[in-house]
Amino acid sequence: MVDIFLRTLPFFAIIGLGFWAGRTRFFTAEATAYLTKFVFYFALSAMLFRFAATLPFAEIFNIRLILGYLLGTVTVYALATCVAWLRGLDIPTAAVEAQCAAIGNVGFLGLPMLALLFTEAAIGPVMLVLTVDLVVFSSLIVILINGGRDGKLTPATFRLIGLGLVKNPMIVSISAGLIWSSLQIPVPEPLGDFLTILGGAATPGALFAIGASLAGKSAERIQIAAWLSFCKLVIHPACVAVALIWLIPIETFPATVAIAAAALPVAGNVYMLAAHFGTAPQRASAAILLSTIVSILTVPPVIAWVSTL
Repeated sequence: MVDIFLRTLPFFAIIGLGFWAGRTRFFTAEATAYLTKFVFYFALSAMLFRFAATLPFAEIFNIRLILGYLLGTVTVYALATCVAWLRGLDIPTAAVEAQCAAIGNVGFLGLPMLALLFTEAAIGPVMLVLTVDLVVFSSLIVILINGGRDGKLTPATFRLIGLGLVKNPMIVSISAGLIWSSLQIPVPEPLGDFLTILGGAATPGALFAIGASLAGKSAERIQIAAWLSFCKLVIHPACVAVALIWLIPIETFPATVAIAAAALPVAGNVYMLAAHFGTAPQRASAAILLSTIVSILTVPPVIAWVSTL
């Protein structure tokens, strides 16, 4: 496990460097926003498109992985929702807490880290996990918040969901890459080099942006943040492991990658959604901050364990 810890340490060190830059104002909030936009729309999208376009569709699509990961994630999502309801929270706030408990930083942290730890063969399973998170659960929180507020769902809610998916560069790049792959069109060498160079900025850029964005997060509601962090870092990977090893067993390697992805800290886009809808943004902020700090110690043991499968 010490070896795994040392291999993951550089990733968290870059996050720490970004946190220092943001905390000291060497990197302003505006600079962080523009760096995040560059990574989100260009570097990470180039990486996703390159891998999706160069991998056969049959090697990427795994329905049992999708179902198993979905089952494990729905389980922890339901658990967090039930606990929130028992505490008397309304549906929108419960939805934000459930999102914190179940949705990890797969895009900015998981994709670059797991690709380097497990080789580029991990990209396919990671893309499936990322797609499930973006399509299913990003849509679900919009439905729950709007439905919980208005008591009904309107066409405007589904239009908002559709626009969100269409405008999401991760979804667009994965979809475009899969279409390119299905057409069996070889990637021209100049285009491949362009995508490789641009995509190479995704790993350091994403990690630095995570740290710089954490500098603006608060640690309010620490008890709630601790519960949500426990759900995300411990219960979520455990549920996914049970689903993929025993309930819907799949091949060892994709199961390993999916379980490791489930062990990642709370995703930053949960705060963006919470802030956009004005629903418990401080709660999401605290969960992201605490889970990211604690994940330095929790992610290596999970990766070490799944590596023995």
